[in-house]
Amino acid sequence: MSPPRNSIRRSQAWFGRQDRDGFVHRSWLKNQGYPHDQLDGRPVIGICNTWSELTPCNGHFRELAEFVKRGVLEAGGFPLEFPVMSLGETQLRPTAMLFRNLVSMDVEESIRGNPIDGVVLLMGCDKTTPALLMGAASCDLPTIGLSGGPMLNGKFRGQDVGSGTGVWKMSEMVRAGEMRMEEFTACESDMHRSKGHCMTMGTASTMASMVEALGLSLPDNAALPAADTRRNRLAQLTGRRIVELVQQDIHMSHILTRNAFENAIVTNAAIGGSTNAVIHLLALAGRMGVDLALDDWDRLGSQVHCLLNLQPSGRYLMEDFCYAGGLAAVSREILGLLHGDALTVNGKTVHHNVSQAPCYNRDVIKSLDMPFIASAGIAVLRGNLAPDGAVIKPSAASAHLLQHRGRAVVFSSIEDFHARIDSPDLDIDEHCVMVLQNCGPRGYPGMAEVGNMPLPPKVLQKGITDMVRISDARMSGTAYGTVVLHTSPEASAGGPLALVRNGDMIALDVAQRRIHLEVSDEELASRRAQWCAPEVPARGYAKLYVDHVQQAHLGADLDFLVGGSGAAVPRDSH
Repeated sequence: MSPPRNSIRRSQAWFGRQDRDGFVHRSWLKNQGYPHDQLDGRPVIGICNTWSELTPCNGHFRELAEFVKRGVLEAGGFPLEFPVMSLGETQLRPTAMLFRNLVSMDVEESIRGNPIDGVVLLMGCDKTTPALLMGAASCDLPTIGLSGGPMLNGKFRGQDVGSGTGVWKMSEMVRAGEMRMEEFTACESDMHRSKGHCMTMGTASTMASMVEALGLSLPDNAALPAADTRRNRLAQLTGRRIVELVQQDIHMSHILTRNAFENAIVTNAAIGGSTNAVIHLLALAGRMGVDLALDDWDRLGSQVHCLLNLQPSGRYLMEDFCYAGGLAAVSREILGLLHGDALTVNGKTVHHNVSQAPCYNRDVIKSLDMPFIASAGIAVLRGNLAPDGAVIKPSAASAHLLQHRGRAVVFSSIEDFHARIDSPDLDIDEHCVMVLQNCGPRGYPGMAEVGNMPLPPKVLQKGITDMVRISDARMSGTAYGTVVLHTSPEASAGGPLALVRNGDMIALDVAQRRIHLEVSDEELASRRAQWCAPEVPARGYAKLYVDHVQQAHLGADLDFLVGGSGAAVPRDSH
């Protein structure tokens, strides 16, 4: 998608007119005290802010926006902040993912409909990053992403604890009788002790890393803690740079090329990034018109070594990653696998940005010849259970379960799962395969992060900490385990997952990229004839979503949002 290039900026279609409508556009904005010269040809920079007190990860964005504004003003631009719906992963029900595409629409129409020449995207919590990127991509103006940064390390009784990852682990300890509830709740105030998003390599940290790997942020975006004053300085520099991008007419489409997406896939493998990056980058590529497919994740990334010793795959946390050298240090190690000539928003290439990056702690960031986990990138599985693909993150899985055959124990919904999982009468052992249905894009709706199903107490009490789990859902980037996710087509769309019954045998072979339901085609056809599609929402955005959402292997975008409409100035409102 190549936007039209004009010597006259978009904002001047509002502010540059010497007529009644120009009077309206300028005069009403002046009620905030802006002098006339700020409206007289300066680049207008929209600061797209996902601040909300209901989104804890983004609760400091009011302050961060002020530093961006400083930079914009220093560079001769005119900053105007605007809000969009904020998606808080920890509070929003039924799942923030349901609203990712809605926010992308909010972002797209807010940019296109207003006098904006360039955009800074303030994003932190999991879905705010892809939502803002997708919406901005469909407009394709000069754009920079700025993440809010991770929290400081959690500290509990002399030990580092990671957000999300520590919750899942301690919760299982409580269910196994290894930890008292009073101890569990005592950690609440110690785990999250500063502003910022999850400090594990969860989805928020992964997507911040993807923004940097794509070249759409200034260097150091991924790892600087939110509480570190260097994050504010980065915001100010981002404000300066977006003005230059407008002046140089560098648009998102100049940065988000096929090579940039390939760099992101390789980087995600090297950092042990979240499986959620798969679905978000596929959707973003669809907005940019870049040909990217699910199989590219396996082809480009599955054999890349994981270099980062970070939770949930390893030991350390994002604060340690920052002090060890940040993403640039990882990128230098894998530079031979990257497109070093890819352009980034600072006007320099990937090679220029990272080729001299130092590493200060080899226990946190390993070298390519002595990796943390070999060949640990996301693997794409196929078979009669997932004709359009499913994904697994080997670096977070148990090695002995990567080839496994077991009896299916089926849960038809997350409610069914919660109702039965703790029962001592549940017919299950550690050799079984847990199957969760109807939690995909259409089924939940929104494809919630319920794929990492907690194990039954009767298994936990044996000291077992992992089992094979399969679903059409997603998994929190902070989670771990031998979990097959994003099974496509999903159960609610009539995919084979809907046909699995208790007692069926399922074979998983990650090395062979195979997930197979050992049931004959004839029996599956008979079951399909008896299958009834679940009820769908009757109204509102949920109905729009279910009617138009694509399957996981395509990025779960709404079908009518794929591609973009550019940022041509709309007809006047008066």
